[in-house]
Amino acid sequence: MPILVRITKIAWQFRVRLILAYLSFFGAVGVSLLIPQLFGEAIDLLVVVNVDGVIAKPVSTNTLMYIALAILGASLLRGFLDFARTYCTDSLSQKVSYVIRNSFYDKLQHLSFAYHDKEHTGDLMSKATADVESIRRFVNMGLVRAFEVVFRLVALVLILSFMNWELTLISLSFVPFIVIRSSRVMGKLRRMWLEVQERMGEAVTILQENLVGIHVVKAFASEEFEKAKFDKKALELREEYFQSERLQGTNSAWMTFFFTAGLGLIIWYGGWEVIRGDLTVGELAKFVLYLNQLTFPIRMSSFIINAFSRAVSSGSRIFDVLDAESPVVEKPNAKVLERAQGSIEFDNVSFAYEGRIPALQHVSISAKPGQITAILGAPGSGKSTIVNLLPRFYDVTDGRITIDGQDVRDFTLESLRRNVGIVQQDVFLFSDTIHDNIAYGVKNATREDVIRAAKVAQLHEHIESLEDGYDTWVGERGSTLSGGQRQRLSIARSVLIDPPILILDDSTSSVDVHTERMIHQAMINVMKNRTTFVIAHRLSTVREADLIVVLKEGQIAEQGTHDELLAAGGIYRDIYDLQLRPQAELLLDASLPPLTGPPLTGAQGAGSPRLATDTGGDS
Repeated sequence: MPILVRITKIAWQFRVRLILAYLSFFGAVGVSLLIPQLFGEAIDLLVVVNVDGVIAKPVSTNTLMYIALAILGASLLRGFLDFARTYCTDSLSQKVSYVIRNSFYDKLQHLSFAYHDKEHTGDLMSKATADVESIRRFVNMGLVRAFEVVFRLVALVLILSFMNWELTLISLSFVPFIVIRSSRVMGKLRRMWLEVQERMGEAVTILQENLVGIHVVKAFASEEFEKAKFDKKALELREEYFQSERLQGTNSAWMTFFFTAGLGLIIWYGGWEVIRGDLTVGELAKFVLYLNQLTFPIRMSSFIINAFSRAVSSGSRIFDVLDAESPVVEKPNAKVLERAQGSIEFDNVSFAYEGRIPALQHVSISAKPGQITAILGAPGSGKSTIVNLLPRFYDVTDGRITIDGQDVRDFTLESLRRNVGIVQQDVFLFSDTIHDNIAYGVKNATREDVIRAAKVAQLHEHIESLEDGYDTWVGERGSTLSGGQRQRLSIARSVLIDPPILILDDSTSSVDVHTERMIHQAMINVMKNRTTFVIAHRLSTVREADLIVVLKEGQIAEQGTHDELLAAGGIYRDIYDLQLRPQAELLLDASLPPLTGPPLTGAQGAGSPRLATDTGGDS
């Protein structure tokens, strides 16, 4: 099967351990096959059976001691070889799972937004954990043990055939039933385990969404609803598990029955052979001991079938992700974008999300270096889509976007996104310190750089008031900070990378008027000499924009300056009269302390524009 071949190729990267595992089990099997021979010889030295019964034979004590020592030595050697095989297979399986898990994680990092939009987080988490573990078990149980089972089975059949072909035929009379049943069970288990893994992914998705949205659940008193939803999925998962385990257990029981029935026939026919004198007691004992060793491959076959079935189903889910093509692909000869001048051109850009109606249609926007462009529009009009296309979170469906006259698709993704700073509306913070959250993405940022960025974002004083200051631990998703504090921290994070192009995605929507005014005054000089795109509903940002673009249903309805659009009396005038004029009155009433602080230079060093807080002017 192609999936198992791919897993084996990954295991072959660690061929030394794989080869040592094979050599150790070959040795262990060889030694284990020697032990029944020694037991049989010892019995034949001690007793003989005739028509009158069992008669003890005189034998040297030294001979028995030598045989006993040989059996003890063989057992110790077998134990050492079994340990070597176990160590090699376990370590090999861990290395394979490490490679697959890291490749899986790396692939997720490089897949575009378009891929993540249609995938459930919980299902991806299930693939990274449960499915990888199934592959690890296959490497441990199937890749090595399967060959051990086959080798031991072939060796035992040959030995038994040379010893007594009649008893061998009797012992193998049940093999056709075992083969037929095993092949049927393997096909069923493969389908069952695929269902199990899919149900597991769905259950993890429900759990993940519940934990992330626990505040919403509590606010709407929906605990019982969530409990019932998870209980239903957990019940489905339990039933799928029960069916697969029931089938596996039934198969194992049938294997044991076939072997036990064969052993009963051997004892009956073999005893008759001994009584007739055609077989010695030692030979019968050897035959039974060798036959007993067949219990291992017979019983292990059910577990190996299960391991193969799970590996096929889990491998298909894992490789579906590893083989996924990202809609946003970097060109092989992509250029590195050095610090951009900031000239942005949206040239007749159209875009549609997969399977949806167009989000943008024939949008053309020209932004000069240092220009502030405000984008307004109703929800769903395409505001966020425009700014998501600039750093290539998505690729345009038609048209092109250029920076300094060059298509953004000609640049490496890393260098492009280093030149575009984004302050998102939905702020995500990591479970880490405030310092590390601000410094995220800037490897060599010093504490002084972080402090200057925090001052620009008007967050320094609050951080200093905390007991641990910049070393304060931020809870999961920034739960220990208020909405306004999280947004200011996000602003500080973007300011620190000192990008020539800045995107503010409604970055002051969760703060009060006073805080918003402080942030805005601090951001005036931040936006100087930077090409800035602002998605906002606040007058302070919109009025000072060099260009205001009003979107309606994915198309540009109006564009111009504040005064030009007011005079035109169109959509912008309506927005201004309904939403922005009342904000002007609130801003005029807001009293502000003077803003002071040292100028901020970006963490990227020389050549970047100097940033400083602005102590004057009214927005």
